[in-house]
Amino acid sequence: MSRPTRGFVGKRRAPRDRRLPPGQYDIGRDFPVLTAEVTPRVHTDRWTMSIDGLVRAPGKWTWDELHALPQEEYRGDIHCVTTWSKFDTRFGGVSIDLLLDQVEPLPSATHVLATSTTGYTTNLPLEHLRNGRAWLVWTHEGKPLHRDHGGPVRLLVPRLYFWKSAKWVTKLTLLDHDVQGFWERNGYHDLGDPWLEQRYQGD
Repeated sequence: MSRPTRGFVGKRRAPRDRRLPPGQYDIGRDFPVLTAEVTPRVHTDRWTMSIDGLVRAPGKWTWDELHALPQEEYRGDIHCVTTWSKFDTRFGGVSIDLLLDQVEPLPSATHVLATSTTGYTTNLPLEHLRNGRAWLVWTHEGKPLHRDHGGPVRLLVPRLYFWKSAKWVTKLTLLDHDVQGFWERNGYHDLGDPWLEQRYQGD
């Protein structure tokens, strides 16, 4: 068998970044704005965050009360179901673990329905909000989170596709079963793991 003629062996591709889940590309410095509803103006002097449902002590925090809690910073990557990924992002806020510890989830709690001020909802297994996996965040790259990106505060669950990180979040409800949110009712996957390419129902 003869060898390929020089110049016809094809162009060598650059190695794929191991941080990219299947089907994703690096968006670089961009941060696209995607939303299912009109961007609201949320006033922090009237905004509250609550956790209810299957908990021993339902909790509610004002903007100032949340900021008085120990704060953390997430440094890492985020992945959108529309196939872009953004590396080395920085978000600051408070760990969901800290809030859950205060309300004490009941043993029967297995899922969470996150609700935004707009009425948008998304569902998550409770385990994906625990053990350092999720935050309420109000800064991005050291600056106040822009309202186009969910400011003044959004949920951040970076291990899942970004539609699970509900913008303008105001409530988490703990349940003993899964309840689909807005995009899940419209065909998106109930979990949304980027590494398994769980974009749509049936994936």
